[in-house]
Amino acid sequence: MIRFILVLLFVFLFLVLSIPLMLAEWIVGKFNPQARDKSSLAIVNWAFRWVIRLSGTKVIVKGEENVPRDTAVLYVGNHRSYFDIILTYVRVPRPTGYVAKLEMLRYPLLNVWMHLLHCLFLDRKDIKKGLKTILKGVEEAKAGISICIFPEGTRNSTDQDFLPFHEGSFKIAEKADVPVLPITMAGTNGIFEDHMPRIKKQTVIIEYGKPFHIRDLDKDTRKNLSAYVQGIMAEAYHRNLKELEDMKAG
Repeated sequence: MIRFILVLLFVFLFLVLSIPLMLAEWIVGKFNPQARDKSSLAIVNWAFRWVIRLSGTKVIVKGEENVPRDTAVLYVGNHRSYFDIILTYVRVPRPTGYVAKLEMLRYPLLNVWMHLLHCLFLDRKDIKKGLKTILKGVEEAKAGISICIFPEGTRNSTDQDFLPFHEGSFKIAEKADVPVLPITMAGTNGIFEDHMPRIKKQTVIIEYGKPFHIRDLDKDTRKNLSAYVQGIMAEAYHRNLKELEDMKAG
């Protein structure tokens, strides 16, 4: 419970004490949006790195050389833990907005930082509003802001390796003509979700696949894009889970 209390206390203090920074970032954004994007990214990365340290999480990263630094991308990841966002956000090389559920707007101060970081809030119950969110993501990607989406649509708390992917998850990459970059995370549910509310020391593996443009795929693959991407991620997921199990057996 000590780690949980430390993480909770740190997040609370960061949100409260960063109120002047939020105001400063808002002012900077009025005159220089790019400078605001860079500084907001740096501030939140600093906070997230401390959350990772306090949680005792060791991160093994594979394929990070596959992440483009000169263009926006659509990150597509599996989702088994709240920590997935924290662990991946500290590694983004450029401003990146995450697609989050609409309910995240309920959390004061946190929602301000999410707006500053170009996060998108998806209403999963309203198709028209959901479409508007995707179109906003297309605009952001065209403007050079990377987007990260979890195509399962929610955190996977089942025994299945993956929940079904939503086909609409890839529309941002298709319409904005930016690369899709699969991210596969293994072991992240062992940090918190497997034994809530305790946070335990855990080794996790994050693997970045090779980016690809949807337009470069053949017609049949484009028709079955979800299955194609899930297949790439499933291979990495099973391989990295076995590596983690072998490390524990060790």
